[in-house]
Amino acid sequence: MNLPFNISQNELSDLLLNISVERPVFIWGAPGIGKSALVQKFADDVGLECVSLLGSQLAPEDIIGIPKIDGETSCFMPPKMIAKKEPYVLFLDELNACSQEVQKAFYSLIHERRIGEYHLPEGSVVIGAGNRSQDGAIVKTMSTALINRMFHVQLVANTNQWLDWAYNEGIHPWITDYITQRPDHLFSEPPKTEEPYSTPRSWHMLSDAIKSYSAGDKPISDNILRVLAYGSVSPNHAGQFLAFVKNIGNKNLLSDIIKGEARFPSEPKDRDVLYFVAQSFRSRLLMELPNDKKMLNQNTQQLAHRAKAMIRDLAHINIEIAQMVVSDDDNKSLPEWFMIEIVRDLPRLIAKNR
Repeated sequence: MNLPFNISQNELSDLLLNISVERPVFIWGAPGIGKSALVQKFADDVGLECVSLLGSQLAPEDIIGIPKIDGETSCFMPPKMIAKKEPYVLFLDELNACSQEVQKAFYSLIHERRIGEYHLPEGSVVIGAGNRSQDGAIVKTMSTALINRMFHVQLVANTNQWLDWAYNEGIHPWITDYITQRPDHLFSEPPKTEEPYSTPRSWHMLSDAIKSYSAGDKPISDNILRVLAYGSVSPNHAGQFLAFVKNIGNKNLLSDIIKGEARFPSEPKDRDVLYFVAQSFRSRLLMELPNDKKMLNQNTQQLAHRAKAMIRDLAHINIEIAQMVVSDDDNKSLPEWFMIEIVRDLPRLIAKNR
């Protein structure tokens, strides 16, 4: 499912507080984006126990229970983890990965909050979640009857909100500093090949690995750090993360260049630093420059003015890296009005880029 609008982590928390108490909510999103953690946080915030069921590992009897003879009739005994006396949050994770038979078992649970004669305690909340078909995860077509029983939202990663969470959770400073410099690297779409890719979960995993290796007195070796990075996040992001760590003292270099207090590194030995700073520069322009020039404020107007001078300086040092800053990369383009000014001021750069 692809919904026309997305919500961030904070917006999801607010929506669950307002909607899920009345209607079941289904959260769509890529693997590793934080769906499960946000549901657990919601349960903690409202003071309810969170019971998680993994749809891909369920059989129908895990939901409806097993029959029991009661006198001359029989009844179904629901599973102990579901049949609770106090209200709770029932989280149906990977709901769209379960079989059609299991989906049918969820119908009355989701729509009427009951299993046979057992009713969820008053005040209980039902939340579902699942990956999208384009994510390469195990998904099955969800029946229209099940879709129509839930309110649907699509979650996307928000870098600023994730960083707020990461600082509070003690994520390794190398990770938070890097994502601050490269906010576009927090998440990448799942690849078609079998390789690691970047998500909030994989950066958290890399942080845990680095902290585990850094716990002793012996510093982490360059080779082990390469193994950890390339084993956790997208190969391109891993390479740039390693360059960032190697030059950790230059983490404020881009800000200093924008202020006019420093210059792009120009020595051949600093080529990896130059590439990382240029990539960060492009990312910042993509994030901060508005598509409509009329939306410029004083800060972004100053950034745009300074950016043209910086691109000119960068072209004198390395024309290919300067072209990378203004190129159409991953279908992401700098604002048209800004590119028109670049063409006017730096025709050699654009002509060679084409």
